[in-house]
Amino acid sequence: MFESIQSAPPDAILGLTEAFRNETNPRKVNLTVGVFKDEAGLTPIPACVKAAEQRILTDEKSKGYLPIDGEPDFCRLTQELYFGSGHEVVGSSRAAVAQAPGGTGALRIAADFLKQNLGGATVWCSTPTWPNHPKIFQAAGLGVKSYPYFEAATQGIDLDGMLGAIRSMTPGDVICLHACCHNPTGADPQAEQWKRIADAVYERGLLPLLDFAYLGFGTGLNEDAIALREFARPGAELFVASSYSKNFGLYSERVGALITVAKSAETARTVASQIRAAIRTNYSNPPAHGAAIIRTILADQDLKTQWVAELAAMRDRINGMRTLLTDGLTQRVSGRDFSYISRQRGMFSYSGLTGPQVAALKERFGIYCVGDGRINVAGLAQSNVEYVCDGIAAVLQG
Repeated sequence: MFESIQSAPPDAILGLTEAFRNETNPRKVNLTVGVFKDEAGLTPIPACVKAAEQRILTDEKSKGYLPIDGEPDFCRLTQELYFGSGHEVVGSSRAAVAQAPGGTGALRIAADFLKQNLGGATVWCSTPTWPNHPKIFQAAGLGVKSYPYFEAATQGIDLDGMLGAIRSMTPGDVICLHACCHNPTGADPQAEQWKRIADAVYERGLLPLLDFAYLGFGTGLNEDAIALREFARPGAELFVASSYSKNFGLYSERVGALITVAKSAETARTVASQIRAAIRTNYSNPPAHGAAIIRTILADQDLKTQWVAELAAMRDRINGMRTLLTDGLTQRVSGRDFSYISRQRGMFSYSGLTGPQVAALKERFGIYCVGDGRINVAGLAQSNVEYVCDGIAAVLQG
């Protein structure tokens, strides 16, 4: 029966990794997959994570299953990290947290819940968005449409187009929003713009789903939560799909969470029961180790302080590379404004490179980025940023 099955197309991003491995150019640079890298080109393990793991190794007494919705202290600390311990959502107990295998797992749990309980809802994703977003929702059987988000002419937000699309959506639909560090553009709304977006979403009767994969990678822990705090209004409903892959360097541990905010504590408990049912038929219960690391760090003030400092160092390195890339391109290409690269936030920059230019960059210089021109700024280093600037300038100038 397997003989008639056709090969699936390679992943648009991960497939480039294999091509990069086979690249023979000794100066090759990989700016594709969204992982943080240090100056040596490695994805480091934060010192606070290693310290937490040593403590876990000493104290751990069982490898038993976690509850369906995860380790309770992990869930509590996650809610407090994202909202703040004094937030109304926390105090009213109208949020339910389910541990998930990464941010992708959280999105899939939300998608399964929506299909099983709000099956007629359409999910709206930004143009552009993370390529896996529509695939996750479609795999769960949901309809997916897109709304305007990025304006190429200004390299910024198309706020008017976005608000117009929101006002035309069907009440009861779901809008997927990047809470900060938009992937792939790096262009985020300002605080006042987030207020207008939230006003429009709730006036239209939509359910917001905030994909929050990069807390702390933009400007800071509090600053990056502006969108979440704006949507978490008294009595408002929303989903938050969070990930600890980036800000704790726990890519391979697959640890994240789905936070469901309901109108009341009673409704939150009802929704949580349906979330658990979706988890049970998907992967039964989540893995323990990554959650234990997060719990250990967030529960210990010294380790948490160390994490905040290490996170700031990662963020500063990325922003430093943004500045070097902006300055290097400005020096090499006259008559073109590259300041948008410095204004963008997070690991990614929507460089403005066309498909043919991306191909030329790969063929002529061994510099790999995604076909839509997305660059992982965290893949740059002092040792290669000048070479990357030379390559980009060359393909831009033909």
